[in-house]
Amino acid sequence: MGSLLLFLSGGLFLGWSLGANDAANVFGTAVATRMVRFTLAAAISSIAVITGAVYAGAGAAGTLGRLGAITALPGAFTVTIAAALSVFFMTRLSLPVSTSQAVVGGILGWNIYAGRAVDYSVLIDILMSWVLSPVIAAVIGFILFYFIRFILKHLTIHMMQRDLYTRVALIISGAFGAYSLGANNIGNVMGVFVPISPFPDITIFTGLEFSGAQMLFLLGGIAISVGIFTYSKRVMETVGSEIFKLSPITAFVVVLSSGIVLFLFASEGLHDWLVNSGLPALPLVPISSSQAVVGSVVGIGFARGMQNIRYKLLIKIGAGWATTPAVAGALCFLLLFFMENLFLLNVQ
Repeated sequence: MGSLLLFLSGGLFLGWSLGANDAANVFGTAVATRMVRFTLAAAISSIAVITGAVYAGAGAAGTLGRLGAITALPGAFTVTIAAALSVFFMTRLSLPVSTSQAVVGGILGWNIYAGRAVDYSVLIDILMSWVLSPVIAAVIGFILFYFIRFILKHLTIHMMQRDLYTRVALIISGAFGAYSLGANNIGNVMGVFVPISPFPDITIFTGLEFSGAQMLFLLGGIAISVGIFTYSKRVMETVGSEIFKLSPITAFVVVLSSGIVLFLFASEGLHDWLVNSGLPALPLVPISSSQAVVGSVVGIGFARGMQNIRYKLLIKIGAGWATTPAVAGALCFLLLFFMENLFLLNVQ
């Protein structure tokens, strides 16, 4: 049991890092505009993330398993530690980096070290999602901004009522975004452990089964919530207020549009319905909430006039996104060497 907890601690540390960096972005704009208190946002995010992880986390998690099927606990531990350290270092620089990219970099590092072939079709789907997710978020944010502005222009709402409605809208959309984040990103935290899950399937009540994978997702969701509470404010401020100054209304647009994007890349039901209907479907891939939020903010920035967007900060954030998988892959390769040769552990 002790060794099991030690190896799973890599995923738990990664979950904490995700909560500190990615998960905070779901409510970052709401907190930055002072419409929702941090403690309330953190509590709602934690509950919603855990729920989404446990009940809808299997779809995106399976994609990472196809990219690199790690069959040894020490190997999975090393991948998650390398990804978590990469995210932690970037977070220390106040950069909203992608946990998804860090995990993919770690898995590729393991593939190279173990001499395993990379499934390039899966890798292409993942790389496409890194490009598509912020673009789709920007388009949705752009459209939602004009739609909501049109509604507000044609409705007579008292200022106090408008403030209340905005707060409620931010809370509801934030809860939806956090749920979608849990469903989409729990694969980053515990996906590499699913093929070698140490937990058996159990039946809680008659007919209600709780799989070993769901046990892993529950632990990962709890780790994410701890990260939200303990270390998330710095990244909230970067995304919520420094790229483009947001009003409460535009903060709602950002939260909703980023939540929609996370849902699109996480919903097995929607994916299967589109495929069965002969329509194109987005891949079930863990994407970065940071990328979705930044894309949404940029979309609103374009809608309101591009002159107020801080392009230097966007370039800095983009550099962090490009650097993260390379850093995680190199670090994973190095750690695997030490795990196998210094600690004599089987990482393959």
